[in-house]
Amino acid sequence: MNFTEAAHSLHISQSTLSQQIKQLESELDIPLFNRIGKRISLTEAGVLFADYASQSVNKATDGVLLLKDLNNLDTGKIAVGVTYGLRNHFTIALIQFIHKYPKINIQVILGTSKELVEKLRNLELDFVLTLHEAEKEKHLIYQKLFTAPLTLVVSKKSKLASKQAFSFKEIGELPLILPSRGYSTRQHVNRLFEQINVKPRIVIEINDIPTLLEIVRIGNHSTILAQTTVHPKDSLVTIPIKEKNMIMTAMIISLKDAYEKKSVKEFYTILKKIDTI
Repeated sequence: MNFTEAAHSLHISQSTLSQQIKQLESELDIPLFNRIGKRISLTEAGVLFADYASQSVNKATDGVLLLKDLNNLDTGKIAVGVTYGLRNHFTIALIQFIHKYPKINIQVILGTSKELVEKLRNLELDFVLTLHEAEKEKHLIYQKLFTAPLTLVVSKKSKLASKQAFSFKEIGELPLILPSRGYSTRQHVNRLFEQINVKPRIVIEINDIPTLLEIVRIGNHSTILAQTTVHPKDSLVTIPIKEKNMIMTAMIISLKDAYEKKSVKEFYTILKKIDTI
């Protein structure tokens, strides 16, 4: 109830404070203060409005503190899209990240490259981790992590497991299980078969990589996947393919014009320090 003391507390002149209060009353179209000589008091409207004004100031202060916490990685959320071929690499990075920044909430979505990039465009993800060989889009940023060879994957029990290498023509004669067409690996494999004019024996197409690997593990079928897709403990064997262009590139894909959180940048740093599996 003292304009002079209020102005001093706000580090502004009394005339500036009086002008701002008048502007506020004009905007609200109702007086907030009774001015009787040098004495002032709150009007009924002023009493009612003061509580909401205090809440607004407190919320703004809380917002500033929240942003400081966000910048210090004490809060926040990251949404990541991961293709199955990089799940092993991503899992190692994720464990390191949550150990270092336990207060950051992580949402992980597994899917095909096509599905995940579409979610990225719709701002549902902060970034996508994928094996990518398609044409690059101008509005996306691509950060290369490492390269991974495409290999023929068979069960350890398969009679093919002892082979040193295969040509694509030989692979075309085998009963194959391949990922569905939405996967970037499948798109790349299709192009390679077309280049050598070979029509492969695709007996099963499936959009779930764990199920695909399980069928290969227990049956007489083979598949073609990036070497990073197969974990050493999977009871599977990866056999080199004797052709050119058998390399897939692991990439981080993000939106060019989107704000990049500090927590996301830190995740990038961890991903880039992990050795290829």
